[in-house]
Amino acid sequence: MADQNPRITVEKNPSQDRLDELKIKSWPKWGCSPGKYHLKYEAEEICYIVKGKVKVYPKSSSTTGASSSGSSSLDAEVEWCVEFGAGDIVTFPQGLSCTWDVSLPVDKHYIFRHN
Repeated sequence: MADQNPRITVEKNPSQDRLDELKIKSWPKWGCSPGKYHLKYEAEEICYIVKGKVKVYPKSSSTTGASSSGSSSLDAEVEWCVEFGAGDIVTFPQGLSCTWDVSLPVDKHYIFRHN
């Protein structure tokens, strides 16, 4: 059941009760302009996207030598991404390395949780 891709979770359009429960308005704010940003998460991050649009491309960690087929070169070429934007709560796992491809300027509230 090991997942080779880190789990980025996106909660679309959470209710106001959910936002209040997390106390999002008390979290620090951060923003960026359109562009590509390479990030490594030293702790879990939960963020609420106030505005913006992003595609995140996780770096695959192909350190496991077990391959069930001869198509490992094809697997290495496949890129997947997670898309999110204004109104979403997004959780990034600790240890994740990724590239943010920001198409619309981002403003977000965020909090880090150390495990």
